[in-house]
Amino acid sequence: MINFFLVQNRQGKVRAAKWWVPYDDAERAKLALEAHRVVNARHSKFTNFVEFRDHKLVYRRYAGLYFYLCVDVSDNELAALELIHLFVEALDAYFGNVCELDLVFNFAKVYQMLDEIVVGGELIETSKARILQRVDELDQLP
Repeated sequence: MINFFLVQNRQGKVRAAKWWVPYDDAERAKLALEAHRVVNARHSKFTNFVEFRDHKLVYRRYAGLYFYLCVDVSDNELAALELIHLFVEALDAYFGNVCELDLVFNFAKVYQMLDEIVVGGELIETSKARILQRVDELDQLP
């Protein structure tokens, strides 16, 4: 199960966050800060997953943005990396080379795409074409 999904810039500012495990606001801020510290301290030659508290933190950097998934210890790290890549590809296809400003000014679309991919902390959609089709259908609504 996915516990949370974070998108942060290089300075650690949260640009998108989705939580499937209930944490209070102080704990969420603490988790985001810890995740950024753990990933920032790692050398780029290391793997893109690390033990994080009682879970695994799977991350990937695209340009100036870090994408984090916190998953259970028994979950497949490569599947989590693929989920991050699918999400970034869908954002790229929708926005045309996504950047930090797209996430800031179009946050509703970002969360809409994430909700098409993950529901309740479980992956439900793996087709980029189907995700984009659903987002386009929702764009057509008045």
